[in-house]
Amino acid sequence: MNDFAGLGFGLGTLPILTNAVTRSISAENPTGEKGKGGMAVPDPQDPNLPFSNRAIDLGQGWKVNPFFKPKAGETVTLMDVDGPGVIQHIWMATHLKEPGEGRSYVLRFYWDGEETPSIEVPMTDFFAVGHDIVSRVNSLAVVVVPEASLNCYWPMPFRRHARVTLTNESDKDMTNLAFQITYAETDVAENAGYFHAQWRRAVTDRANPDYVILDAIKGQGRYVGTFLAWTQLSDSWFGEGEIKFYMDGDTEFPTICGTGTEDYFCGSNGFPEVYTTAYCGTTLDGRRENGPPKWSLYRWHIMDPICFRKDLRVTIQALGWWPNGRFQPLADDIASVAYWYQKEPHTRFPEFPGLQARWPR
Repeated sequence: MNDFAGLGFGLGTLPILTNAVTRSISAENPTGEKGKGGMAVPDPQDPNLPFSNRAIDLGQGWKVNPFFKPKAGETVTLMDVDGPGVIQHIWMATHLKEPGEGRSYVLRFYWDGEETPSIEVPMTDFFAVGHDIVSRVNSLAVVVVPEASLNCYWPMPFRRHARVTLTNESDKDMTNLAFQITYAETDVAENAGYFHAQWRRAVTDRANPDYVILDAIKGQGRYVGTFLAWTQLSDSWFGEGEIKFYMDGDTEFPTICGTGTEDYFCGSNGFPEVYTTAYCGTTLDGRRENGPPKWSLYRWHIMDPICFRKDLRVTIQALGWWPNGRFQPLADDIASVAYWYQKEPHTRFPEFPGLQARWPR
């Protein structure tokens, strides 16, 4: 089955010719228009043309404007195009020199002219980079390679319009922001949902150590991924807590209940080593010599999406062991990104945390 009338996905569909056409947006073609790439003319007096001096001998068409340089406090528009279409790949790269720098850059995606974003996340967490500690991710939906090359392959359909922005909330200008957003102009099936992603962070309460990954989702949809940046604030093991999916009217008890944090991320008996796979991974060795233990954990529900019809709430428990072998409720610092598709309109997200509330420990 082909969810998009003019476009197929996967190796098996590559030989099939369709009516889709490919477009790609970058600093060298900020509109993505046909025949409009690489048109910048070198001008050493223009601070917005970062490679003018390097290209001055070769002229137009020779890497004159390969990246943006968002100023402190500035919001730049990365994509602003009419539909219908579907984003297929996003690549971003910048220099991350200081702790918290990646979380000071906020991505927001708006579908079909909506006033509030369907995606609102710190740049690094969106690409499964926790605590602003870049590590390899080799998965189907997200790929991260050294030093800080961030790739996303979640399909993102839109019908009338797509707008993507990045806000630099730090007090320093970005050295550079290189990016490429590849999309297809193609028909979108009536039953295709819109992609959403939401970031949250909290320190759990020992009296009730439930961390809320997602809440108050209304309408029909599919939950497709979880990323957790987990900082332990106590010694010993942390991963006994169960993930729970409350859906379609569930109140006190969920329909889907996991059996442990390491189980949900497809491991067992703890996380004895780093692993990164197509659908799940733990990309940091939490047993570091300095500072609190930190973990970056991802789980993509690509082959097993969580389908809901009316509403959805997702939680996970912060739970470890006491020395006597009994469960110990934990007060841990957890940040998360939830990824899902749903019909619009979506419920307005909680107020996005300020910069200091996003800094890693």
